[in-house]
Amino acid sequence: MNQQRISSFLALMRLDRPVGTLLLLWPTLAALCMAADGLPPISLVVIFTLGTFVMRCAGCVINDYADRNLDGGVKRTLDRPLVTGAIKPREALILFLVLISLAASLLIWLNPSTRAFALGGLCIAILYPFMKRHTHLPQVVLGAAFSWGILMAWTAQDLGVPPVAIIMFLSSLLWIVAYDTQYAMVDRDDDLKIGIKSTAILFGDLDRLIIGILQALALLGFWLVGLALDYGGPFTFSLVVIFGLFCYQQQLTKDRSREGCFAAFQNNIWVGVALLSGTLLDSVTNL
Repeated sequence: MNQQRISSFLALMRLDRPVGTLLLLWPTLAALCMAADGLPPISLVVIFTLGTFVMRCAGCVINDYADRNLDGGVKRTLDRPLVTGAIKPREALILFLVLISLAASLLIWLNPSTRAFALGGLCIAILYPFMKRHTHLPQVVLGAAFSWGILMAWTAQDLGVPPVAIIMFLSSLLWIVAYDTQYAMVDRDDDLKIGIKSTAILFGDLDRLIIGILQALALLGFWLVGLALDYGGPFTFSLVVIFGLFCYQQQLTKDRSREGCFAAFQNNIWVGVALLSGTLLDSVTNL
């Protein structure tokens, strides 16, 4: 396999663009710490980190396969390997099967309830790319898929799904709908032309207002999680940082430019860093 082919497969799995993977990883690791009421077992950290990377790659592959006949009409995606023909659809499906097989191999080390949850998460991840044809709320499905590891963080430590896990899941979902709407705002003009649906189109001129409401509700949810876990100053400070980041994102999107909306989306990496850092600091100080 030549260098160009390798680069195409890496691009298909988004290994050249780790933003989405990090957005998925940080809250998942935070949830592991929350469920452990301290530092989680290193084995779980390794399994969940590897699982996050592999499933993110698999999600990108099946997304591009589903959108292979649509991405050519969107400025941001017209150079994707399945659009240019650098990778054939059959090859993408084979790669997807290999990736989910790798992810499944990690489940050997987890308990039965977590394996069952993982199967549910896979179904949601496969469903997501096809939802944008039928509903203006595919971001909600993505939010569920990206937040699924949070529930698994509790089940993997034999804790079931307590109320605090559900609050954390819903808070993450709201946050994801907000930042994926920012992402969809980048493509809104193109999506309208080719018939793709999104929350960015649904919200219209109220997009920034609704994003702000979603962010406020997510922040409230994170605060309730910290309250339930008896977290103190470090976690509270992280929420203040997140509030500042959300305000900055509103500033970035004020003119709704493609560049500003994409920058706001990318800025959410630091929201995840703040959330994880606050959780880790509180977890360590509570030991």
